[in-house]
Amino acid sequence: MDGHGEMGLIGENLDPGFVGRMKEDGYEIRSESDNFDVASGDDQDAAADGPSKKKKYHRHTPRQIQELESFFKECPHPDEKQRMELSRRLGLEGKQIKFWFQNRRTQMKTQLERHENVILRQENDKLRAENDLLKQAMTTPICNSCGGPAVPGEISYEQHQLRIENARLKDELTRICALTNKFLGRPLSSSGSPIPPHGLNSNLELAVGRNGFGGLNNAGTSLPMGFEFGDGSMMPIVKPMVNEMQYDRSAFVDVALSAMDELIKMAQMDNPLWIKGLGGGMESLNVEEYKRNFSSCIGMKPSSYATEATKATGLVYLRGLALVEALMDANRWVEMFPCMISRAATIDVLSSGTGVTRDNELQVMDAEFQVLSPLVPVRQVRFIRFCKQHSEGVWAVVDVSIDPSQDATDTQMFPNCRRLPSGCVIQDVDTKCSKITWVEHSEYDDSAVHHLLQPLLSSGFGFGAHRWLATLQRQCDCMAILMSQDIPGENNTGITPAGRKSMIKLAQRMTYNFCAGVCASSIHKWDKLSVGNVGEDVRVMTRKNINDPGEPHGVVLSAATSVWMPVTQERLFDFLRDERMRSEWDILSNGGPMQEMVHVAKGMGHGNCVSLLRGSAINANENNMLILQETWSDASGALVVYAPVDISSMSVVMNGGDSAYVALLPSGFAILPGISPSYHGGRSESNGALVKPEIDGSIVSGCLLTVGFQILVNNVPTAKLTVESVETVNNLISCTIQKIKAALTVT
Repeated sequence: MDGHGEMGLIGENLDPGFVGRMKEDGYEIRSESDNFDVASGDDQDAAADGPSKKKKYHRHTPRQIQELESFFKECPHPDEKQRMELSRRLGLEGKQIKFWFQNRRTQMKTQLERHENVILRQENDKLRAENDLLKQAMTTPICNSCGGPAVPGEISYEQHQLRIENARLKDELTRICALTNKFLGRPLSSSGSPIPPHGLNSNLELAVGRNGFGGLNNAGTSLPMGFEFGDGSMMPIVKPMVNEMQYDRSAFVDVALSAMDELIKMAQMDNPLWIKGLGGGMESLNVEEYKRNFSSCIGMKPSSYATEATKATGLVYLRGLALVEALMDANRWVEMFPCMISRAATIDVLSSGTGVTRDNELQVMDAEFQVLSPLVPVRQVRFIRFCKQHSEGVWAVVDVSIDPSQDATDTQMFPNCRRLPSGCVIQDVDTKCSKITWVEHSEYDDSAVHHLLQPLLSSGFGFGAHRWLATLQRQCDCMAILMSQDIPGENNTGITPAGRKSMIKLAQRMTYNFCAGVCASSIHKWDKLSVGNVGEDVRVMTRKNINDPGEPHGVVLSAATSVWMPVTQERLFDFLRDERMRSEWDILSNGGPMQEMVHVAKGMGHGNCVSLLRGSAINANENNMLILQETWSDASGALVVYAPVDISSMSVVMNGGDSAYVALLPSGFAILPGISPSYHGGRSESNGALVKPEIDGSIVSGCLLTVGFQILVNNVPTAKLTVESVETVNNLISCTIQKIKAALTVT
């Protein structure tokens, strides 16, 4: 067979003329469905030497296709040695490997040509539109001096001079407004609106200069290499309700400016506005002092709402501009705070900002905020997000809820929370890190919160500033570790660098789905159940998975609850993540200890990692099962999430294969900072004195443990759920909690 005849092409979706020319040149054309049904070498030789016979095609298995695709990404032109290695590993003939790569390269080339054609077509349409505009301008000329029609004789000389003078004055007014904006740091309307009297205090520690806001644009600043919070590929696609909102945009601009001014002042002020904790960390708002200094920009607080407001300051290993970019992108924002935000979407962009600095960018966003407990409702908020660069290296990003009087949509859409001016002030310290001052201020309906979790929320440990800052610091440390070439304590035997990245991506998806199941966010359509002998504080839900390849198909049952544990967060976390103690509570361990096969570090502490565990198997089928686990711990809490996975799927992942097709259902634990049940609204049960809970104080004598399981109860999506299945998962939660309490009592 000659060189032309050896090359197989994918015939489907190709241009008919192109296919005809290729046939004339002697190429073999096959359909896309035949791309993976490659004839064996014997069949090809027989067709060349003897009479034509009906060829037998052997369909590649999904594993073979996945391995070939993964190798193609790394090396689209394998040499003879590489093809022979693939042939041996996949059980295919050398010619089959050769033909597959030829077909795949031709398919890739065709796709690139189509993409280039689309781009050229768009550029052609753009040039035509510009040509049409030029033709229209030539038919209706205007005067460059006054802006009137360039037709002599239609207006008098005096009118023409007045128009020229009017145009000159307008231009001068525009330049004055732009200059004023540069020094004041806020837009000044050319209509002559008065400048608001409040501004920044020039002697505060925000490095904004003696003129208040600096207003210097750092357009030349670029994102540091590697400091990216992902591309949003892990997030579900949420369709924003663009153009469904009817509102006064100028009013939104005024609210955004007022909220920005309030955020800056609150970030700069200390006592008496903020009351520092005993540990010197998180600060709580003095509500009475706040009322004396500020007025609400979104209307009066509902009578049934409670207030929570905290402030925290710290350093993160991330440049300010990189953080601003992540905050102004909804998908990257969710990836940065996966356990705090279940979903987010940009509804509208009122102002696209200036250059790469995002200066003066104004958006309308929807978001769902969560605490990892089924006893705390998800907070749904629609708010304005405004970004402002105050000087070189100093940014502020503020959120504020939309006043229902300014939103013509259903005001009951977000009924349980209002977000007062909240956000962060970001100041570059050097080329590697920045100082963050985070302010969180919300009003929420606490009647729907379980009494066990009410102290956590009212003290600010649920949605407070320290949780946002601790999560951000942990994520930045994780990025720094992943970028490092030499990571102490890692056990990466049998895993490639690409496999390390793929394994972390799989663990991220596992953790994200665990949080969605515990908090019942709108990412999945859950049906709440109230059947069987289920505990009062246990929430049981079900859903059907039909199309998602990342989960087993069928009926999925989720159960979760939260309980008070009279032990410290550190002790409980160390116990749950210890593979040697897993037999004390995990039925998947078969009563024996587990061994850590792979350890991928994600932080400085040994507990911040993704690991692969193997336990003792009772029968031959369980020899093919491993446990994928992710654990982390910081000042805001801790997490232990795991899921059983089969060896063949993880082998593909550890070699850099696509992890999107690994089906898993996560279970695990979330540990929250504990406020003792004796803490009631900030007053001690013994003498009624006003107290403030502290993480390191005597009032905090335990922690809150959330237990969540997701189980496939039937692999037929149309099957009906039985009462026995609900009671089984309820008993599983109860027994697991009892075993943990018993083990911690004796250890």
